[in-house]
Amino acid sequence: MADAIEVRGLTRKFGNFVAVNDLSFSVKQGEVFGFLGANGAGKSTTIRMLCGLLRPTAGTALVGGMDVGRDPEAVKRRIGYMSQRFSLYELLTVDQNIQFFGGVYGLSGERFQARRQFVLAMAGLEGREKTLTRDLPGGWRQRLALGCAILHEPSIVFLDEPTGGVDPLSRRRFWDLIADLSSKGVTVLVTTHYLDEAEHCHRLAIIHAGQLAALGTATELKQVFDSRPIVEVQAARPVQAMDVLDRLETVEKTSLFGTAVHAVLRSAQTSPAMLSSALAAAGVDVRNVGPVSPSLEDVFLDVVERVGAAS
Repeated sequence: MADAIEVRGLTRKFGNFVAVNDLSFSVKQGEVFGFLGANGAGKSTTIRMLCGLLRPTAGTALVGGMDVGRDPEAVKRRIGYMSQRFSLYELLTVDQNIQFFGGVYGLSGERFQARRQFVLAMAGLEGREKTLTRDLPGGWRQRLALGCAILHEPSIVFLDEPTGGVDPLSRRRFWDLIADLSSKGVTVLVTTHYLDEAEHCHRLAIIHAGQLAALGTATELKQVFDSRPIVEVQAARPVQAMDVLDRLETVEKTSLFGTAVHAVLRSAQTSPAMLSSALAAAGVDVRNVGPVSPSLEDVFLDVVERVGAAS
């Protein structure tokens, strides 16, 4: 498949502060590409450059074949963009928002009416056209925002933290919509704080301190733990268990994972039974110790820690 987005050496500085530093990656047509990073990592700044809203300090980015630095207006005409903050007018009704964005995108006549019906059906808002947008539940508002972002049928869509603040069921439905867009050939670049959501992406990029820290499928990224097994420890006092595990030479590092502790072992030669014995000897009330498959949260913490230590 052709590249819908091609980024080479993209950099953005604000004075002496480097917000995005020499990013290079590409996104295939129809791909759902996840962009992961902590607050302040440079995700939103990168998206704003790719959308033609912010001029790069250095490097190049082609979006739909258009150069974001040379022709940002052409880029804007070819994309859909849903911002991190709520991107609709809350004092307008559902229908008024759709009409407003239809006008912005130059839609009229039969095409506008067809797209209007599509948005209402997709968002589940048929019969609620006269409802003020501020009165809609969060999940419906987000689906309406997505509908308005793709009202003009763009081939590339940027979604910046699209499911923040909505319930798990609404998040799942929203990702169903993303998958449907991808199946129709639409390229989706999405940032998210929810690492369970990132599993739905075809490929992922982890950005840290403005730099690309890792790139690949979820399966490829998890291979970083192939030689370093992860063991989950369930104990009555997880913080106490962490303190004991951190003192063991066979344990590389630990982290809290819900109410359990994940311990990254230095080698596969260390068994869960050995850890269990060491914890019991230290007086830790252990409920269960066993191997677990690495999660994207494990990967994210590991990558960020390694990149931070190297910088």
